[in-house]
Amino acid sequence: MFQATSKPQTKLGVAIAMAEVVYHSIVRSVRRAHNNAFLAIAMNMLQVVIFVLAFYVMFSVLGLRGAAIRGDFLLYIMTGIFLYMTHTKTLGAVAGSEGPANPMMLHAPMNTLVSICSAALGALYIQLLSMFMILFIYHVAFTPVVIDQPFKTFGMVILAWFTGAALGIVLLAIKPWFPTFVSIFTQIYQRANMIASGKMFVANTLPGFMLAMFDWNPLFHAIDQSRGFAFLNYNPRYSSWEYSFWVGIILVMVGLMGEFYTRKHASVSWNARR
Repeated sequence: MFQATSKPQTKLGVAIAMAEVVYHSIVRSVRRAHNNAFLAIAMNMLQVVIFVLAFYVMFSVLGLRGAAIRGDFLLYIMTGIFLYMTHTKTLGAVAGSEGPANPMMLHAPMNTLVSICSAALGALYIQLLSMFMILFIYHVAFTPVVIDQPFKTFGMVILAWFTGAALGIVLLAIKPWFPTFVSIFTQIYQRANMIASGKMFVANTLPGFMLAMFDWNPLFHAIDQSRGFAFLNYNPRYSSWEYSFWVGIILVMVGLMGEFYTRKHASVSWNARR
């Protein structure tokens, strides 16, 4: 996988060599959950299905189905669960990827950029494959899935992935300095998004004082916008996908600057702590 090779002289050669390293790193990250890649994907699918069924039962028991968007109720739940899982899984994968002090960085082609890209793309691969498989089974076995604007809805899935990866980069940059804080914050953020992501309600139904409690969250905007694209009868008025996009861009810039600083000072700080 990693071996000493002559440095490519052209930019295309560098890109191809880097893509090959990223590919092998993605395979390694996918197999991290289980030695068998198919079982790793099956386990993720099972987790998503359990989430969907749990929320379906909860909405039915509490009598909240009437508060949902007019249309396929299970699709309404899945639009929230899919984006939530993509966001949080990507965040955890990127924040937990190899940092500058990891022994993997001793291999010449390996660097933190490859580690970040492989973790983010590996998480996206698992989530997309799980999502398409679940939608295919639901479409064939139960009822046809009708999405009003499928490409724009898929774009919101990518946006949820992007913001999760962006926040993960920030956490990865500060993880060597404050590992306990990053671990606790990651868990709190993932648990808090069970509510703060807004997957159990839509922004148009919230009063103003409650809307202010959720509109800081880029995932909340992505989920609400995805439902606006997925359902013909819903037009989101209090969310914006541009907000999520620009928050993601800012987090990526801050995270990369922090990662660069950590990479340059990692050995000095580690020696000073010992």
